[in-house]
Amino acid sequence: MTVIRRLNATNPQFDTQLRALLAYEDEQDASIEAVCRDIIHDIRQNGDAALLRYTQRFDALEVEDIAALEISAETLQAAQNNLPAAQRIALETAAARIRAYHEHQLQEDWSYTEANGTRLGQRITPLDRVGLYVPGGKAAYPSSVLMNALPAKVAGVRELIMVTPTPGGERNDLVLAAAALGGVDRVFAIGGAQAIAALAYGTETIPAVDKIVGPGNAYVAEAKRRVFGTVGIDMIAGPSEILIISDGSVSAHWIAMDLFSQAEHDELAQAILISPDADFLDAVEAEIHRLLPTMPRQDIIRTSLSDRGALIHVPDLDTACDIANIIAAEHLELATADPDYCLERIRHAGAIFLGPYSSESLGDYCAGPNHVLPTAQTARFSSPLGVYDFQKRSSIIHVSYTGAQTLGPVAATLAEGEGLYAHAQSAKLRLSTTE
Repeated sequence: MTVIRRLNATNPQFDTQLRALLAYEDEQDASIEAVCRDIIHDIRQNGDAALLRYTQRFDALEVEDIAALEISAETLQAAQNNLPAAQRIALETAAARIRAYHEHQLQEDWSYTEANGTRLGQRITPLDRVGLYVPGGKAAYPSSVLMNALPAKVAGVRELIMVTPTPGGERNDLVLAAAALGGVDRVFAIGGAQAIAALAYGTETIPAVDKIVGPGNAYVAEAKRRVFGTVGIDMIAGPSEILIISDGSVSAHWIAMDLFSQAEHDELAQAILISPDADFLDAVEAEIHRLLPTMPRQDIIRTSLSDRGALIHVPDLDTACDIANIIAAEHLELATADPDYCLERIRHAGAIFLGPYSSESLGDYCAGPNHVLPTAQTARFSSPLGVYDFQKRSSIIHVSYTGAQTLGPVAATLAEGEGLYAHAQSAKLRLSTTE
């Protein structure tokens, strides 16, 4: 039984086949839209009272007020201290590497002064307050806490508010420990669309934020979509993706497992291998069949590979790179003998992994660069989450007397051409023969 399709780039139908492979319709259920619309409206109108009702309803938490759902800093620190030694060391190591990488992204103010004394420049300032959504309950994503919190704190965000649902009171110590390590300022045990609305508009207890980041389910994604404009958001992420270009110089076993590493996320995840070596594609396919029965999430992997996966044969690596630029994958592994050759030809990818030892899984957890990446071909115009997402730029304009005499007539002429009389007069008023 074939688990994954085979495509050939020299086939006259290949372009059509590739478009069909990449097609992903993020069709939003109308019922989800309606539920989120009503929840957001309720939170805006009724604040804590509405938030408490939804928390009691969806998370089965019987508390009397939202303040009781705040998780103390002492609890976060205790979670970190009480982790098994191996987990604590791994989490601390990952945090240190993520922080160090993102410190390199810090930008500085700059300016220059023209000959007439006019000074122009740019000022960089951090956001005041950011909200971080973290899935809760049995789902444990401490790595996502670090990847979202640490760039924000490196950027200088003054206050980071984390929300995470705790259905039935079930808390995840790894997530809480990551919050402590990430420098999160306040944590509330709330979730769902109601948590997004609370962060966007504020309640009596939950402070309104300037931007919301972090992954969530379909209701969280729809709520983020709806509050965008009132607050900033990181992105609306689609299913996870991996694209591997290999010349056959890396173990077929390794490559098959790398494909599995993304396919196991969910049935809509996409895993694609491109190679000029047909025998290598055969070897990887054989490894897929051999290894699949050993995978705990084999049903998910099988569906993902069958529905959205592919092994693509190309005439050469240049063609592989051309196809990679069309796919614009979230994760791109260049598993070749000379990965820099391909790197020079890649224009669109979220994160690029070079050489045989740079498995995508290292990037997910501890390499250092952010694992919040553009999906669904949006790497053509989007970038990984980073410090720059938690900073904003202000233009600095300090026009000198001499500069005003030069720029005033230019501005006035253009303003009059646009029919904006007050603009023109504003510029002309600065014109004078004496300073």
